Amino acid sequence: MTLNVRAALASVSVALILAILKGHAAWISGSVAMLGSLADTVLDIVASLATLYGVRLAARPADRKHRFGHGKAEAIAAVFQVVLISMSAFGLIIRAIEQWFDGAETGAAHEGIAVSALSLILTGGLLLYQRRIIAQTGSIAIRTDNVHYQSDLLLNGAVIVALVLDGFLGLRGADPLFGIAIALWLAWGAWRASGDAIDQLMDKEWPEEKRQAFLRAASRHPELDGIHELRTRTSGDRDFVQFHIWVDPAMTIGEAHRAMDELEARLMAEFPDTEILIHPEPTGQFDPTTEMTA
Repeated sequence: MTLNVRAALASVSVALILAILKGHAAWISGSVAMLGSLADTVLDIVASLATLYGVRLAARPADRKHRFGHGKAEAIAAVFQVVLISMSAFGLIIRAIEQWFDGAETGAAHEGIAVSALSLILTGGLLLYQRRIIAQTGSIAIRTDNVHYQSDLLLNGAVIVALVLDGFLGLRGADPLFGIAIALWLAWGAWRASGDAIDQLMDKEWPEEKRQAFLRAASRHPELDGIHELRTRTSGDRDFVQFHIWVDPAMTIGEAHRAMDELEARLMAEFPDTEILIHPEPTGQFDPTTEMTA
């Protein structure tokens, strides 16, 4: 079982526990903030299951129909999560507005606060575990899941404040207002989380700092005269690089091949989990129809 799969299973387990607890608290309290927290947790289950499927699929090796592997399954799972989060935020805003105009009151504040406090503890532990996995794998699906659970920390804290203000201090309207604030925060989290997933699906280039580090590493081979046509992308937890390199026109095919193998070995040691494709050309050759700057 890979680290990404373990992290996804942990997310599903935590979400199931929290859904049961919050369902009970929402039923007895009638709090729209707690209802919003429950709705978010139910969607967490669906999103975490999608993440689990995505990371399991992304971990499969390349096959005849998917020569570049299945890494983009993680980005697709992340986009699915973003859609669910956005739907949750919209539904919560509608429910909060309804409660505001109905003037409904909350009850059983003690139970709601206790459940939210326990949710804070469980969610905090999950976030720490996910961040450790992200640091080791760079998984975009787990990273998106982590962004979502970061919002859960604020969400559960907001529920506690809303229940205290509404249930103990008698500030009517605090609960739906916090419900709307939670919904807006969820929408903002969805917007932030969508960026990396879309970048992977669109084959966006590496960050400039990483590109320059790769160029410096690739330029250190003494038998190579220069690099051009560098193209980079990321798919799941794997990187892909291709570039053209100039070599002495007097080199034999065998000598050029040996130099390419040496360069590839050095680069893979410095940039692990990277698939590298190198095209040699005689020094100075330039094709204006395809040439791109590095």
